[in-house]
Amino acid sequence: MSTYKQLTQEQRYQIYALKKAGHGQMEIANIVDVHKSTISRELCRNRGQRGYRPKQAHMIALARRQQTHKRIQPQTWQLITEKLRADWSPEQISGWMALNGYEQISHEWIYQYVLNDKRAGGDLHVHLRCQKKRRKRYGSYPDTVLKVKGRPVQRARNRGQRVVRISTHRRRYEATCAWQLR
Repeated sequence: MSTYKQLTQEQRYQIYALKKAGHGQMEIANIVDVHKSTISRELCRNRGQRGYRPKQAHMIALARRQQTHKRIQPQTWQLITEKLRADWSPEQISGWMALNGYEQISHEWIYQYVLNDKRAGGDLHVHLRCQKKRRKRYGSYPDTVLKVKGRPVQRARNRGQRVVRISTHRRRYEATCAWQLR
């Protein structure tokens, strides 16, 4: 259950039989050995007019899998390159294309295009307004100990978590112990 696998036709027949026998979604998930949300999604997505049918569900899932994602045409990338060389920002290009009836492309895709161009030895990155390294910051920092107002404080492991601070009661206790040792 730890890795992602698509449901097989046998699993779909098993889901159908268990559902028909009156089992709940959580119970079916445990028997089929998949997550309960997988069962819920399967029953919602692949339901026809006469309810859930495993053969029909499998055909619908295969058809969905065959649909390819739309690729961006080379002419569109050429237009984007022209706008970048005219010192337009990726956000401006994305917005202009949406307003003028071109393919809608996210500004993040344009930034990825510029980054790939830079790695290939291109010069599109010099036309960006912000020359800093663009990267998303998620994940964790190394576990470090900082000093805040002279006190050691352990930095939180993950972004977005609060810094772990020493309580006032513990600081008072440590201060009295240190004073008594003098």
